[in-house]
Amino acid sequence: MEDTPAYLLSPEQIAGPYFRNPTLIRRNISEGMDGIPLILRLTIIDAMTGEPVTGAIVDIWHCNARCAYSGWSKINPDQEVDSGDSGAIPRTDDDTYLRGGQFTDHKGIVRFTTIFPGFYAGRALHIHVAVRVTAGNHYLEERHVAWVGQLYFPEDTSRSVLSARQYGGRTIAPLTNDQDEFYETMGGEASTLTLHTLSRDSRDDGFFGHLTIGIDTFAASSQIKPEDFDRYTV
Repeated sequence: MEDTPAYLLSPEQIAGPYFRNPTLIRRNISEGMDGIPLILRLTIIDAMTGEPVTGAIVDIWHCNARCAYSGWSKINPDQEVDSGDSGAIPRTDDDTYLRGGQFTDHKGIVRFTTIFPGFYAGRALHIHVAVRVTAGNHYLEERHVAWVGQLYFPEDTSRSVLSARQYGGRTIAPLTNDQDEFYETMGGEASTLTLHTLSRDSRDDGFFGHLTIGIDTFAASSQIKPEDFDRYTV
């Protein structure tokens, strides 16, 4: 009997305390936030077959250049907080910047227009991701969260971005990827984006980042449960 081909299952990471469900299906999530532009392309494949996962909802969320998350804009990013369970920190506002979801296309691809995130105390630069497998191509169809992860950045690019005007004025220094507990213990290297500059002349013009994520479409992530989408709706 022939062996079943094995594909790479991407490592899961924690959802963090700043997950919410604003039910926003949109490609551009920036809402005019100031920062270095980032065009993001994620390809979702079935790790059991290597085939693209079509019609899944890919949600992303991350902090702005000043290191604030929408919904928690008044939290001081220079003071370390509990980075564990979703909802561990009470919300401070109803802003929705730098959050949104897209349906994967026939190639399993989603694209987002956003900005490069800043950093907050106790973490390296990162973007949160959740993949929901749906019963149909509609936001309200039956769905389950199959995979939750985080995206990281090459160190040299992070340092270049953080030297830009929009990211300055901090009282603490950022952690490197290797200093980040979750990067080190939960497979961060496999979740690091491949980046290219959008312009030959200047990094200030922004970056294009891409990554392929392998998921088990039958899995149910323990990081975000279906009821969490109802609890943390705007």
